[in-house]
Amino acid sequence: MTSAFQDDPRTLVSTAWLDAHLKDPDLRVLDASWYLPDMGRDAKAEYAAGHIPGARFFDIDEISDQRSSLPHMAPPVEKFISRMRAMGVGDGHQVVVYDGMGLFSAARVWWLFRLMGKTDIAVLDGGLPKWKAEGRELEDMAPILRDRHITVSRQAALVKDVTQVAHASKLGEAQIIDARSAPRFRGEVPEPRPGLRSGHIPGSKNVPFTDLLQPDGTMKDLAALRAVFTAAGVDLAKPAITSCGSGVTAAVLALALERIGHRNWSLYDGSWAEWGMYDDLKVAKG
Repeated sequence: MTSAFQDDPRTLVSTAWLDAHLKDPDLRVLDASWYLPDMGRDAKAEYAAGHIPGARFFDIDEISDQRSSLPHMAPPVEKFISRMRAMGVGDGHQVVVYDGMGLFSAARVWWLFRLMGKTDIAVLDGGLPKWKAEGRELEDMAPILRDRHITVSRQAALVKDVTQVAHASKLGEAQIIDARSAPRFRGEVPEPRPGLRSGHIPGSKNVPFTDLLQPDGTMKDLAALRAVFTAAGVDLAKPAITSCGSGVTAAVLALALERIGHRNWSLYDGSWAEWGMYDDLKVAKG
Protein backbone atom coordinates (compact mmCIF):
# COMPACT_ATOMS: atom_id res chain seq x y z
CA MET A 1 0.00 0.00 0.00
CA THR A 2 1.35 3.39 -0.94
CA SER A 3 1.69 6.12 1.66
CA ALA A 4 -0.63 8.26 -0.50
CA PHE A 5 -3.61 6.02 0.35
CA GLN A 6 -6.30 7.76 2.35
CA ASP A 7 -8.83 5.68 4.28
CA ASP A 8 -12.28 7.05 3.52
CA PRO A 9 -15.22 5.44 5.36
CA ARG A 10 -17.50 6.58 2.51
CA THR A 11 -15.56 4.95 -0.34
CA LEU A 12 -12.57 2.73 0.44
CA VAL A 13 -10.76 1.59 3.57
CA SER A 14 -7.61 -0.48 4.06
CA THR A 15 -7.35 -3.85 5.79
CA ALA A 16 -5.39 -2.09 8.56
CA TRP A 17 -8.27 0.37 9.08
CA LEU A 18 -10.84 -2.43 9.30
CA ASP A 19 -8.68 -4.46 11.68
CA ALA A 20 -8.37 -1.42 13.96
CA HIS A 21 -12.16 -0.83 13.96
CA LEU A 22 -13.36 -4.45 13.97
CA LYS A 23 -14.58 -4.29 17.57
CA ASP A 24 -16.40 -0.94 17.18
CA PRO A 25 -20.01 -1.48 18.33
CA ASP A 26 -21.43 0.44 15.38
CA LEU A 27 -19.39 -1.30 12.69
CA ARG A 28 -21.10 -3.78 10.39
CA VAL A 29 -19.11 -5.94 7.97
CA LEU A 30 -20.74 -7.51 4.90
CA ASP A 31 -19.37 -10.33 2.76
CA ALA A 32 -20.74 -9.58 -0.72
CA SER A 33 -18.83 -12.28 -2.57
CA TRP A 34 -20.46 -13.20 -5.88
CA TYR A 35 -19.07 -15.15 -8.81
CA LEU A 36 -19.89 -15.76 -12.44
CA PRO A 37 -20.91 -19.38 -13.16
CA ASP A 38 -17.71 -20.03 -15.15
CA MET A 39 -15.57 -19.13 -12.10
CA GLY A 40 -16.60 -22.38 -10.41
CA ARG A 41 -16.79 -20.85 -6.92
CA ASP A 42 -19.54 -21.03 -4.28
CA ALA A 43 -19.78 -17.75 -2.38
CA LYS A 44 -22.03 -19.06 0.42
CA ALA A 45 -19.88 -22.14 1.02
CA GLU A 46 -16.73 -20.00 1.14
CA TYR A 47 -18.40 -17.63 3.61
CA ALA A 48 -19.41 -20.55 5.84
CA ALA A 49 -15.85 -21.93 5.75
CA GLY A 50 -14.24 -18.64 6.84
CA HIS A 51 -15.06 -14.92 6.86
CA ILE A 52 -13.94 -11.71 8.52
CA PRO A 53 -15.16 -11.79 12.16
CA GLY A 54 -18.72 -10.53 12.52
CA ALA A 55 -19.37 -10.41 8.77
CA ARG A 56 -22.89 -11.03 7.51
CA PHE A 57 -23.39 -12.62 4.08
CA PHE A 58 -25.02 -10.26 1.58
CA ASP A 59 -26.61 -12.32 -1.19
CA ILE A 60 -26.54 -10.09 -4.31
CA ASP A 61 -28.84 -12.44 -6.27
CA GLU A 62 -31.43 -12.76 -3.48
CA ILE A 63 -31.46 -9.13 -2.29
CA SER A 64 -32.66 -8.00 -5.71
CA ASP A 65 -35.81 -7.32 -7.71
CA GLN A 66 -36.94 -10.86 -8.40
CA ARG A 67 -39.87 -9.63 -10.50
CA SER A 68 -37.34 -8.65 -13.18
CA SER A 69 -36.12 -11.15 -15.78
CA LEU A 70 -32.72 -9.41 -15.62
CA PRO A 71 -30.08 -10.65 -13.16
CA HIS A 72 -29.81 -9.09 -9.66
CA MET A 73 -31.50 -5.76 -10.45
CA ALA A 74 -31.67 -3.31 -7.52
CA PRO A 75 -34.34 -4.45 -5.03
CA PRO A 76 -37.45 -2.45 -4.18
CA VAL A 77 -36.91 -0.16 -1.17
CA GLU A 78 -39.18 -2.30 1.05
CA LYS A 79 -37.21 -5.46 0.33
CA PHE A 80 -33.88 -3.72 1.02
CA ILE A 81 -35.25 -2.43 4.34
CA SER A 82 -36.57 -5.82 5.45
CA ARG A 83 -33.36 -7.67 4.55
CA MET A 84 -31.10 -5.09 6.25
CA ARG A 85 -33.25 -5.02 9.39
CA ALA A 86 -33.08 -8.81 9.62
CA MET A 87 -29.29 -8.66 9.15
CA GLY A 88 -29.02 -6.10 11.95
CA VAL A 89 -27.72 -3.38 9.64
CA GLY A 90 -29.29 0.02 10.17
CA ASP A 91 -29.12 3.67 11.06
CA GLY A 92 -25.94 4.85 12.76
CA HIS A 93 -23.84 1.97 11.44
CA GLN A 94 -20.58 2.26 9.55
CA VAL A 95 -20.66 -0.51 6.97
CA VAL A 96 -17.61 -2.11 5.35
CA VAL A 97 -18.23 -4.49 2.45
CA TYR A 98 -15.74 -6.93 0.94
CA ASP A 99 -15.63 -9.82 -1.52
CA GLY A 100 -13.58 -12.95 -2.17
CA MET A 101 -11.99 -11.71 -5.41
CA GLY A 102 -10.34 -8.57 -4.01
CA LEU A 103 -12.39 -5.81 -5.57
CA PHE A 104 -15.12 -7.23 -7.75
CA SER A 105 -18.67 -7.54 -6.40
CA ALA A 106 -18.33 -5.54 -3.15
CA ALA A 107 -18.62 -2.23 -5.03
CA ARG A 108 -22.08 -3.32 -6.25
CA VAL A 109 -23.31 -3.36 -2.64
CA TRP A 110 -21.57 -0.03 -1.96
CA TRP A 111 -23.57 1.40 -4.89
CA LEU A 112 -26.80 -0.21 -3.66
CA PHE A 113 -26.42 1.42 -0.22
CA ARG A 114 -25.71 4.74 -1.96
CA LEU A 115 -28.84 4.25 -4.07
CA MET A 116 -30.79 3.81 -0.83
CA GLY A 117 -29.36 7.05 0.57
CA LYS A 118 -26.86 5.40 2.95
CA THR A 119 -23.38 6.93 2.61
CA ASP A 120 -21.58 5.47 5.66
CA ILE A 121 -20.32 2.53 3.65
CA ALA A 122 -16.86 1.67 2.34
CA VAL A 123 -15.39 -1.13 0.27
CA LEU A 124 -12.48 -3.05 1.79
CA ASP A 125 -9.50 -2.35 -0.47
CA GLY A 126 -8.07 -5.68 -1.65
CA GLY A 127 -10.93 -7.59 -0.03
CA LEU A 128 -10.65 -11.03 1.54
CA PRO A 129 -7.54 -12.08 -0.45
CA LYS A 130 -5.52 -9.21 1.05
CA TRP A 131 -6.97 -9.80 4.53
CA LYS A 132 -5.96 -13.47 4.33
CA ALA A 133 -2.54 -12.73 2.81
CA GLU A 134 -1.77 -10.54 5.82
CA GLY A 135 -2.68 -13.38 8.19
CA ARG A 136 -5.58 -11.51 9.79
CA GLU A 137 -8.31 -13.21 11.81
CA LEU A 138 -11.10 -15.30 10.25
CA GLU A 139 -14.04 -17.13 11.82
CA ASP A 140 -16.53 -19.72 10.62
CA MET A 141 -19.38 -18.87 13.02
CA ALA A 142 -22.35 -16.86 11.77
CA PRO A 143 -22.85 -13.67 13.84
CA ILE A 144 -25.78 -13.25 16.24
CA LEU A 145 -28.23 -10.91 14.53
CA ARG A 146 -30.52 -8.40 16.19
CA ASP A 147 -33.06 -6.33 14.29
CA ARG A 148 -32.00 -2.75 13.66
CA HIS A 149 -34.16 0.09 12.34
CA ILE A 150 -33.04 1.49 8.98
CA THR A 151 -34.23 4.65 7.23
CA VAL A 152 -33.96 4.74 3.45
CA SER A 153 -34.17 7.61 0.97
CA ARG A 154 -33.81 6.33 -2.60
CA GLN A 155 -31.48 8.45 -4.75
CA ALA A 156 -33.02 8.00 -8.21
CA ALA A 157 -30.19 9.98 -9.87
CA LEU A 158 -27.71 7.16 -9.16
CA VAL A 159 -29.41 4.64 -11.46
CA LYS A 160 -30.30 4.73 -15.16
CA ASP A 161 -32.72 2.59 -17.17
CA VAL A 162 -32.43 1.52 -20.79
CA THR A 163 -34.45 4.48 -22.11
CA GLN A 164 -32.23 7.01 -20.32
CA VAL A 165 -29.07 5.26 -21.55
CA ALA A 166 -30.36 5.13 -25.15
CA HIS A 167 -31.08 8.86 -24.91
CA ALA A 168 -27.58 9.56 -23.55
CA SER A 169 -26.02 7.39 -26.28
CA LYS A 170 -27.86 9.29 -29.00
CA LEU A 171 -27.31 12.82 -27.69
CA GLY A 172 -23.87 12.29 -26.15
CA GLU A 173 -24.76 14.44 -23.14
CA ALA A 174 -23.33 11.87 -20.72
CA GLN A 175 -20.25 9.68 -21.09
CA ILE A 176 -21.14 5.97 -21.04
CA ILE A 177 -18.24 3.95 -19.62
CA ASP A 178 -18.18 0.15 -20.02
CA ALA A 179 -16.30 -1.95 -17.45
CA ARG A 180 -16.16 -5.18 -19.49
CA SER A 181 -12.93 -6.59 -20.93
CA ALA A 182 -11.69 -5.09 -24.21
CA PRO A 183 -12.47 -8.22 -26.32
CA ARG A 184 -16.08 -8.24 -25.05
CA PHE A 185 -16.41 -4.48 -25.58
CA ARG A 186 -15.13 -4.76 -29.15
CA GLY A 187 -17.47 -7.69 -29.84
CA GLU A 188 -14.64 -10.09 -30.62
CA VAL A 189 -15.78 -12.82 -28.22
CA PRO A 190 -19.22 -14.18 -27.33
CA GLU A 191 -20.90 -12.89 -24.18
CA PRO A 192 -20.87 -15.28 -21.18
CA ARG A 193 -24.67 -14.95 -20.93
CA PRO A 194 -26.42 -16.98 -23.67
CA GLY A 195 -28.57 -15.16 -26.21
CA LEU A 196 -26.84 -11.78 -26.02
CA ARG A 197 -25.36 -9.97 -29.00
CA SER A 198 -21.68 -8.98 -28.89
CA GLY A 199 -20.38 -5.41 -28.94
CA HIS A 200 -21.04 -2.20 -27.02
CA ILE A 201 -23.40 0.75 -26.66
CA PRO A 202 -22.65 3.25 -29.46
CA GLY A 203 -20.49 6.14 -28.23
CA SER A 204 -19.44 4.36 -25.03
CA LYS A 205 -15.84 4.23 -23.80
CA ASN A 206 -14.09 1.13 -22.50
CA VAL A 207 -12.44 1.15 -19.09
CA PRO A 208 -12.06 -2.52 -18.06
CA PHE A 209 -12.52 -2.52 -14.28
CA THR A 210 -9.28 -4.48 -13.91
CA ASP A 211 -7.39 -1.45 -15.32
CA LEU A 212 -8.31 0.42 -12.12
CA LEU A 213 -6.69 -2.21 -9.89
CA GLN A 214 -3.14 -3.02 -8.87
CA PRO A 215 -1.81 -6.59 -9.11
CA ASP A 216 -2.76 -7.26 -5.45
CA GLY A 217 -6.42 -6.38 -6.13
CA THR A 218 -6.32 -2.99 -4.41
CA MET A 219 -7.44 0.15 -6.21
CA LYS A 220 -4.84 2.36 -7.89
CA ASP A 221 -4.07 5.76 -6.39
CA LEU A 222 -6.06 8.84 -7.40
CA ALA A 223 -3.63 10.15 -10.02
CA ALA A 224 -3.41 6.71 -11.66
CA LEU A 225 -7.22 6.35 -11.67
CA ARG A 226 -7.60 9.71 -13.42
CA ALA A 227 -4.95 8.68 -15.95
CA VAL A 228 -6.80 5.43 -16.78
CA PHE A 229 -10.08 7.25 -17.49
CA THR A 230 -8.34 9.96 -19.51
CA ALA A 231 -6.35 7.42 -21.57
CA ALA A 232 -9.64 5.70 -22.47
CA GLY A 233 -10.98 8.98 -23.86
CA VAL A 234 -13.39 9.62 -20.99
CA ASP A 235 -14.31 13.29 -20.58
CA LEU A 236 -14.35 13.69 -16.80
CA ALA A 237 -16.11 17.05 -17.15
CA LYS A 238 -19.25 15.27 -18.39
CA PRO A 239 -21.78 13.28 -16.37
CA ALA A 240 -20.87 9.57 -16.42
CA ILE A 241 -23.02 6.46 -16.76
CA THR A 242 -21.23 3.23 -15.87
CA SER A 243 -22.15 -0.10 -17.46
CA CYS A 244 -20.82 -3.68 -17.63
CA GLY A 245 -22.23 -7.18 -18.12
CA SER A 246 -24.94 -7.17 -15.44
CA GLY A 247 -24.34 -4.11 -13.24
CA VAL A 248 -21.70 -5.58 -10.91
CA THR A 249 -18.31 -4.33 -12.11
CA ALA A 250 -19.92 -1.09 -13.37
CA ALA A 251 -19.97 -0.24 -9.65
CA VAL A 252 -16.16 -0.54 -9.50
CA LEU A 253 -16.03 2.29 -12.06
CA ALA A 254 -18.55 4.29 -10.00
CA LEU A 255 -16.43 3.79 -6.88
CA ALA A 256 -13.31 4.96 -8.73
CA LEU A 257 -15.15 8.04 -10.07
CA GLU A 258 -16.32 8.88 -6.55
CA ARG A 259 -12.75 8.44 -5.27
CA ILE A 260 -11.38 10.99 -7.77
CA GLY A 261 -14.08 13.53 -6.92
CA HIS A 262 -16.33 12.98 -9.97
CA ARG A 263 -19.73 13.20 -8.27
CA ASN A 264 -21.98 13.29 -11.34
CA TRP A 265 -22.22 9.58 -12.08
CA SER A 266 -24.93 6.94 -12.28
CA LEU A 267 -25.06 3.21 -12.98
CA TYR A 268 -26.94 1.46 -15.80
CA ASP A 269 -28.51 -1.35 -13.79
CA GLY A 270 -29.59 -3.52 -16.74
CA SER A 271 -26.18 -3.11 -18.41
CA TRP A 272 -25.29 -5.45 -21.30
CA ALA A 273 -27.60 -8.21 -20.00
CA GLU A 274 -30.42 -5.86 -21.07
CA TRP A 275 -28.93 -3.87 -23.98
CA GLY A 276 -27.51 -6.96 -25.68
CA MET A 277 -30.91 -8.65 -25.59
CA TYR A 278 -32.97 -6.17 -27.65
CA ASP A 279 -32.52 -6.22 -31.44
CA ASP A 280 -33.93 -2.70 -31.80
CA LEU A 281 -31.05 -1.20 -29.80
CA LYS A 282 -27.98 -0.36 -31.85
CA VAL A 283 -24.71 -2.16 -31.16
CA ALA A 284 -21.24 -0.93 -32.08
CA LYS A 285 -18.19 -3.16 -32.61
CA GLY A 286 -14.47 -2.63 -32.78
